[in-house]
Amino acid sequence: MREELKNQFAIEEEGEGEEILLFLHGFPSSKETWQWVKDSFRQKYKLVFLDFSGCGASDHTAYDVKKYATLKGYVEDLLVILKAFDYKNVTIVGHSVGGLIGLLLSKAAEGRVKKVFMIGASPRYKNDIPGYFGGFTEEEIYQVLDLMEENFSGWASYISRAALMESEESAHTAFVEESFRASHPKYTYHFLKVTLLMDHRKELLDVPCETIILQCAKDSFVSMEVAEYMHRKIPGSTLHLLSARGHYPHISHPEETAAAILNYL
Repeated sequence: MREELKNQFAIEEEGEGEEILLFLHGFPSSKETWQWVKDSFRQKYKLVFLDFSGCGASDHTAYDVKKYATLKGYVEDLLVILKAFDYKNVTIVGHSVGGLIGLLLSKAAEGRVKKVFMIGASPRYKNDIPGYFGGFTEEEIYQVLDLMEENFSGWASYISRAALMESEESAHTAFVEESFRASHPKYTYHFLKVTLLMDHRKELLDVPCETIILQCAKDSFVSMEVAEYMHRKIPGSTLHLLSARGHYPHISHPEETAAAILNYL
């Protein structure tokens, strides 16, 4: 069972500690995005990395469009992994939609998750004016999806430049762009559509574990209004503002991001 799961989700374990840090990548990424921060944790913690179904080095033949029509499908996968490997007292470090999936997992994991870090996460990307500003109108969302269908390479180039500020190192932008280009067009489109149209605001009200929201000073995809909204709705949560700009602080500013996480561990 464990070997099957390792192959299906490209699971890797590193580190020397007993306490588990489970890293969940964002869209449309892979576990490789954590390579700049993992050295900060490996001496004291057991690090677990994986690729969501349809992403990275996961077994793409196992991707099920119906199962992953909602984020629940990804949560179900993680529940199986937690139980199969007997992971307990887990701290989740999740980026973007990976952070939200981690939050949903904490509610379904029957006490196996003790803390969740959400980096640039959002419960809802679509605006619900006047009560909620998610950052995008429905028209803007479908414009992005249409571009992706019509010109996947052009979409990857456009979106990667929006993800990181122009002032950041070109190597970082190139890495993000290449990861976008390398993703499976069909599954990536489906994952993005699910992500952009989801609404998990109600799930913020009864989170059972400590939650730390890490938000960049300027993020093209997740506004400060969204981070502050989550902070208000999640009881006892902590909002930590990073000086990093962009949507990938663990790539562009790994030292600051790792230090912020270590501060709350």
